[in-house]
Amino acid sequence: MHIPDGFIDGGTSLGAGAISTGTIAVCLRRTAQVLDDRQIPMVGLTAAFVFAVQMLNFPVASGTSGHLLGGVLAAVLVGPWAGALAVTVVLVVQALLFADGGLSALGLNVINMALVGALVGYAIFAGLRALLPRTRGAVVVASGVSAGLAPVMASAMFTIQYAIGGNGAMSVDTVATAMIGVHALIGVGEGVITALTVSTVIATRPDLVHGARSLQFAPSVPIIDVDNVGAAR
Repeated sequence: MHIPDGFIDGGTSLGAGAISTGTIAVCLRRTAQVLDDRQIPMVGLTAAFVFAVQMLNFPVASGTSGHLLGGVLAAVLVGPWAGALAVTVVLVVQALLFADGGLSALGLNVINMALVGALVGYAIFAGLRALLPRTRGAVVVASGVSAGLAPVMASAMFTIQYAIGGNGAMSVDTVATAMIGVHALIGVGEGVITALTVSTVIATRPDLVHGARSLQFAPSVPIIDVDNVGAAR
């Protein structure tokens, strides 16, 4: 999924850079408004996890690669705005330190993996949550399904970008078949991993899962009413 330098022309890459920069600026403002102190360490842990899973690359065609995205997982855990930022940080580090994705194509990669993965993926998650019961299991199912669809949507966006400004090394049909086909399979794995991860976090610290914030959870520690204890004495 990481696009290398030269795969998409300069004009298309520049336009994608402008779009991604503007959208990330919005994400920064929204994150500052909604993120609380408890979630800040969670954002860091989420970014580290996404970084790890994205390092597992599967070659697709002409220098492109496929891998897990992690955008939906990040969005469900810390919210769509912070999730998009976490994935963006991962992409910047990968491009600068590991040459995984070209610098000129960074805006394209941010759109495909951070914005489509976290923002569009979370919109699907929210839609499924509205249709499903208000239970922990529903959160897990919604996260798994939306995470499974995210790689397909990201690969479809890449295909559109290639159709607009691709270098012509391969036909659009060939690129679409390779990218969407491979990422449909990757989506199955991403859906399963996301569902398992969300299920584990909900089981231990449900209060830290942004996508489950509308649920009511019983306190893990009994609440002692000090006034009543004193009265009983």
